[in-house]
Amino acid sequence: MPANKNALIRYKTIDNCLRNRYRRWTLDDLVDACCEALYDMEGIRKGVSVRTVQADIQMMRSDKLGYNAPIEVYDHKYYRYADRRYSIMNMPMSQNDYDVMQEAVDMLRQLEGFDQFAEMADVVSRLQDKLAISRNNRRPIIHFDSVPNLVGLRLLNPLYNYIAHRQTLRIMYQSFSASEPTEYVLCPYLLKEFRNRWFLFGSRADDLMLYNLALDRIKSVEPCDVPFRDNPDFDPVHFFDDVIGVSKNVHNTPRTVKFWANAEQSKYIRTKPLHPSQRLLREEADGSCVFAIDVVLNFEMYSVFLSYGPGLRITYPRNAVKFMRERLQATLKLYDEEQ
Repeated sequence: MPANKNALIRYKTIDNCLRNRYRRWTLDDLVDACCEALYDMEGIRKGVSVRTVQADIQMMRSDKLGYNAPIEVYDHKYYRYADRRYSIMNMPMSQNDYDVMQEAVDMLRQLEGFDQFAEMADVVSRLQDKLAISRNNRRPIIHFDSVPNLVGLRLLNPLYNYIAHRQTLRIMYQSFSASEPTEYVLCPYLLKEFRNRWFLFGSRADDLMLYNLALDRIKSVEPCDVPFRDNPDFDPVHFFDDVIGVSKNVHNTPRTVKFWANAEQSKYIRTKPLHPSQRLLREEADGSCVFAIDVVLNFEMYSVFLSYGPGLRITYPRNAVKFMRERLQATLKLYDEEQ
């Protein structure tokens, strides 16, 4: 029978412990480490029994999963690897492993034509590339943006499970502008990534006011006994249909934003729209174009427009034009000042 995810987490935890030769590991120590790992990674508070860990050790020692781990007992109570260099993470993939992984990738590729699985395309390509690297020892062909050791990523798995189990949370959160953390009793609904940064969307339990909290600013999270409440105004499927980024309140309404782009930038904007609602209003003789999108006005939208510099100009609505003018004038002033 294939090992389930919780068992794999325990195997990896035991492996990490036994590789640490600077500590002596009893069976109880291994049990405690597995309990902590399952809580941190999956939000599971139910403990792990001594019998379960003993069975895990026997499974790791055996050939059933291909580990054949050289786990030994010394001084009648402590566990370690007889081979200091051993780790279950160093095992090469077998031919059967490659075949199973290839079948999984091929199956996932068949789903790419469906709209529901469109976002899986990059994941499937990454799997395909990793598989070929391991098998052929070649250099990567595909490279994806990532931010190693991004603060807050450790919260992803626990928060995912809290959302799945409709668990109300007590969160200590400190924004960049605050000198002290603020407590939120939040009903969590959704995790969203934007530009390599993760955000938690949820409603305050007492009045259902919607918040989005950046994971890298969360200081602590713990479950609480306050009843979970749904926010009828928050639809995670369509909430972001009319927004660029993550900044939006439930009662924000989209505006039609019209903008001009020069000939050079128009080529890029036509092939990579700023938003799914983008449409071409007019093309000029010089190759410049006028476009329109229907979005909520927020900081992320303005950041996208500012990134195009002199190649793009908002023409409507007036408050958006005013915001862009003031922001660009302030930027110009910085460069006009003598250093």
